[in-house]
Amino acid sequence: MDFPDFFDRVPAITVREPLAALLGASASGTITYCYADAVKLAGHSCPTVAGAYLMIRKGLARLYGDDLPERGNIEVHMRDARDEGTTGVVAAIATLLTGAAPETGFGGIGMNHRFARRDLLCFDAPIDGRMALRRRDTGSSVVLDLDTARVPPAARMQTLLPKIVAGSADEDDEALFAALWQERVERMLVDHADDPKLVHVRPWKMTG
Repeated sequence: MDFPDFFDRVPAITVREPLAALLGASASGTITYCYADAVKLAGHSCPTVAGAYLMIRKGLARLYGDDLPERGNIEVHMRDARDEGTTGVVAAIATLLTGAAPETGFGGIGMNHRFARRDLLCFDAPIDGRMALRRRDTGSSVVLDLDTARVPPAARMQTLLPKIVAGSADEDDEALFAALWQERVERMLVDHADDPKLVHVRPWKMTG
């Protein structure tokens, strides 16, 4: 595919997926996701998609350390309503990487619902951050937030964006807009992938 070259430099996320091993989809029982997978799901590359990818990557690293995260063993709690702003986009990326799904998710195998992912993703959560991740086995939890102002857009975007929105941009404007748009995403994913001022991570103690 003709994705930007920098996609290949974005850190990947490898998880353990017991269901894939059981059903023969992965002999090793592991799956590696890259940023391109998130873009394929969303249909575009933007600061929201990039931020969701980085938040989940950082949250999993904090919860699992040097161990592989277990897909399907993680709850995702979204602060906002499912139809508010870009919450749905972020939630979709979270489902891709963690397996956590809302009421429409996989119900599990057998009477004990083994490997169920249904209802592991919830909205309107009482958290001080955009999302929280919780390990179902240990209860360890983190709350995550994103400060995209840490990686501001190029100054030229101030004049280009109104033209794009109004539909008055010419081909040169559109080409420059696309280049500058992805340049910002690249800075987030490559230059600031481990920047604690971009993605904030802190422990979360669930209440209720």
